[in-house]
Amino acid sequence: PDRAEETWAVVVGSVCSLGSVGTGGMEGTEGVGESDGVEEAAAATSYDSWIQRTFDQVLRTSDLRLSLPAGQPVTVLALERYMAEVPSPTMPSKAAVSSSHVHDAPLPTYCYDVTITDGVYSEKCLLAPELNLLVHKNALHCGSCVEITRCSYMYNEKKLCDGFLCIEQLKIMGMSDVGTPLKQKEYKAKPRMPLKGGKKHYLALWNNEDPYGDIWVEKKLSQDICVDEFKLTSLFHLEMSWKTKMSAQPLLVRVLHKARLRYYGKPDTKLDVPYQAYFEVADHSGMMSMVLWNSLCLEWYNSMKNGTVLLLEQYAVKPSYPFKTQPSLGKLHMKRFSSIEISLNVRDPPAKIHIIPESKVKKEWKLPGIKYDFITRSELDNLPNNHSCDVIGLVKYVGRTERTRKRDHGEDFWIYRWVHIVDGTAEEPFILELFATSQPAVFEQIHPMTYLVCTQMRVIRDTVENGSCTTYLTTSNESQIFITGWHKGQPYTNDTKVKSFIQWIKTQKEAYHMEKTAIGGYYPFPPVPNTFSKYCKNSKVESVLTTISEMEKEIESLHYRERKRIAIQGIISAIRYVSCGSTSQDASGVEPMQMSKQQLFQRCISKSNHVKEGRKKYQQSRETSHGQRSPASVQEQQYIVTRKAQAKRKSETAGKRDPPVSRSPYFTRSSGKKIILHTDVKESCLSRKESQEVTELSQPSGSIYFAFFKAMRKSAFLIKTR
Repeated sequence: PDRAEETWAVVVGSVCSLGSVGTGGMEGTEGVGESDGVEEAAAATSYDSWIQRTFDQVLRTSDLRLSLPAGQPVTVLALERYMAEVPSPTMPSKAAVSSSHVHDAPLPTYCYDVTITDGVYSEKCLLAPELNLLVHKNALHCGSCVEITRCSYMYNEKKLCDGFLCIEQLKIMGMSDVGTPLKQKEYKAKPRMPLKGGKKHYLALWNNEDPYGDIWVEKKLSQDICVDEFKLTSLFHLEMSWKTKMSAQPLLVRVLHKARLRYYGKPDTKLDVPYQAYFEVADHSGMMSMVLWNSLCLEWYNSMKNGTVLLLEQYAVKPSYPFKTQPSLGKLHMKRFSSIEISLNVRDPPAKIHIIPESKVKKEWKLPGIKYDFITRSELDNLPNNHSCDVIGLVKYVGRTERTRKRDHGEDFWIYRWVHIVDGTAEEPFILELFATSQPAVFEQIHPMTYLVCTQMRVIRDTVENGSCTTYLTTSNESQIFITGWHKGQPYTNDTKVKSFIQWIKTQKEAYHMEKTAIGGYYPFPPVPNTFSKYCKNSKVESVLTTISEMEKEIESLHYRERKRIAIQGIISAIRYVSCGSTSQDASGVEPMQMSKQQLFQRCISKSNHVKEGRKKYQQSRETSHGQRSPASVQEQQYIVTRKAQAKRKSETAGKRDPPVSRSPYFTRSSGKKIILHTDVKESCLSRKESQEVTELSQPSGSIYFAFFKAMRKSAFLIKTR
């Protein structure tokens, strides 16, 4: 009773940056407005073009830099990202010379080209690296209306072409409310390549796994060629003889698994298209990995699908990468040749690839078919952790697209979203964590009430101390996803469980399921561990706790739609009650009611005096009725009666008090200290404890404090009482 208790809590939560509210999705590169035709060049030049005037003015300056105090608003048509290059140490950039603090800043990993229009001409400009943060926060996006206040004229010394504008300062005015034609005449025509450096292709704006741009061939036509079966070799024979100097014979294989794209470009990479894609191919003798390299990915990646039959010539054979992930064979019982892999590149030697139409595939070739391992929701609870499986279901919930960093303080992100699907075998849905699988046309179009198929999913089981288990499925490197409109011709359409799901769907009413669908919103999954020690095991030691002073920096450092889980430690100083019934009310939007120091002081003094008077009357009546007891028995009975009286007062007060409302003041730790300090120091320890308890019960939100304290011990808080 002599010690003031301090409650410590570690709060674990998630912070997520949503960026500016201007774009509905992750693309960020779609044009604004549509036009059926393009105006003639002669008619366009009759207007006053801001782009034309700016080019004329900047070329007349001595340092090729122009300040525009009264700029004209222009509209952003496109934002395109590409890998930056390491600058030469002897040739510093103009921005680095003019700004001293840039020397300490890390070099940007990526550059951005911005296509703008003034209503007459369109022009592709370079965004200065100092403004990259506007793209990271999605403050600058397609459809933005901006006012350029400073720009410069730059030359690309690695390309034989004209110079370009570099935007060094701009003001974001908001969203453009004028529909701008997508196809406008460029003031200075430029090739579809990055403006700066020697890179020859653009990347997707928000990740590196999705193919982006017209350089990616959508589909290669099947070739009707004659296959000489006597010249073919098998994968088994290839593994036995690959070290000899004999030239590799043609291979006839079927694609069983297809992995997502891997971009391995770096600022100092000299390759034009540093891409890599793994495939698992098989013939009658076994299965082996096949790697597609660099520019061949642009030409063949979209055409090589699961089930495609390939005729390979002039390929290379190399030892396999030891740390590559291996897809599950499932029901496919065949030998895996894991010591070597087939390498397809544009040179050394130049590979020849032919796609054989399915109608031309002969049974004599004995190519294995694809076998799936579909499971139902009722079977999921019996599967072990990390088990590989395939699922099909009706989409009931689709979460918003979120991003997480691949490395701390890096600019590379994974893109993922949470999805719920049902298959009719259980009341609980499948909970799916879907990462981007290099299928942007499918990944971005997942919506409720569509039929979703996910292959090569892994089971994640998180068992806690009390025996409860959180189970969900996550994608692997070889996962593929398909939605309604993409199922035709896929090998899984003949699977027994897929047919059973289709039969169940035919018996369902669409209106019944539509009522239970949802899209978007914040989905905190998987849940936070119920103990802080387990949370520490799943986190890095140096990033377990974040101080409150650093929390603001953590939030400011978030990129667009980035989600990051942090933990903060501190003393609980104030708690507000929020009714569970008022779901539309946001606690963060209600102004807290704090009592002034004078009001709190007067309240503490009056309640302390009231407690003293009540205690004196009680002691006088007790001494009169029990005057014949011994001192020891009197002290013992005094302790027992006091404890019972406290419990009785607590129960009566709790039963008569009205339920608290959200407008009640805080119960603060500072007010509790003042109550103790203004109590008579000459009173006994027992009296001081009784006074403090009665004062606490008189607070309107006192029971809320204890209820919240008890709930925190069971949730994502670690309570330490000192």
